[in-house]
Amino acid sequence: MYRLLTSWAMAPLSLLAACTAPAGDVAESRSASPQGPAASGVFSSERLSIQVRGSGPDVILLPGLTSSRRIWEPTVAAVPGYRYHLVQLNGFAGAPVRGNASGLVSAEAAEEIVRYIAEAGLQKPALVGHSMGGAIALMAAARHPDAVGKVMVVDMLPFMGMMFGPPGATPETVRVTADQLRDQMAGANGVAWAFVTQQNMGNMVRSENRRALPIQDAQSSDRGVAARALHELITTDLRPELGRITAPVTVLFVRSPSTKLSDAQTEAVFRASYANLPNARLVRIPDAYHFIMFDQPNRFAAEMKSFLK
Repeated sequence: MYRLLTSWAMAPLSLLAACTAPAGDVAESRSASPQGPAASGVFSSERLSIQVRGSGPDVILLPGLTSSRRIWEPTVAAVPGYRYHLVQLNGFAGAPVRGNASGLVSAEAAEEIVRYIAEAGLQKPALVGHSMGGAIALMAAARHPDAVGKVMVVDMLPFMGMMFGPPGATPETVRVTADQLRDQMAGANGVAWAFVTQQNMGNMVRSENRRALPIQDAQSSDRGVAARALHELITTDLRPELGRITAPVTVLFVRSPSTKLSDAQTEAVFRASYANLPNARLVRIPDAYHFIMFDQPNRFAAEMKSFLK
């Protein structure tokens, strides 16, 4: 998933991703089986929209950078018995940019998720986030620990910036690199953007027949929003905040096909990164790339069931 980058054109899509959504004027939350006073009402946000499926305990699904909520469809089908709240970030996968035209993306999304939890009357829902969605879930759980019941992070480090500098890198030491990467991404033309998303999906989804959706999502995303969101991830170190999380945390991760690290070294990096959460459950998923839910759907479904029970 991660490798040191010297130019935007070398970036794997997981670093552009790791989210087609309705483009209405309000973000709608509908439930076929309401549970909670606001479950069938309308939640309005300039940053994101939410769709609700099914009934049962509440689970909020957060896609990654440039991904649509549709990446979760196989999971929703494979793990029934829950009321899923599928999030779509504005500016990604064809969704209107709206409030994400400026400011932080992940941090603002985390605050909106917490507001949604309160307005919908959810009682400590589970948060499941892929890539950037994992960072959003960690932000929400660390900054509003009373709002979140449990967290699953799918292939995301709490400080992506460590992969953009030497050992001991900090947000400050990688900021120049992040600035350059943001500017290159935002200024890329459509041909360059399409080339990068297609070329790098080979490192993101092992199953070739599952690559079309994330490629389509990325190519229909606003490059300015994606560039600023990636910049935010590179320059945000959540490791000092992890100790504030009181909810149980599960982290699923893979060894990227592009890395030179061994399985053991990859696991060591993740364990060191989550050291401030000593009780977190870290699980490496073999034979999968960044989109674990696509490459190992049965294993992913089993991990979800274990996490949610």
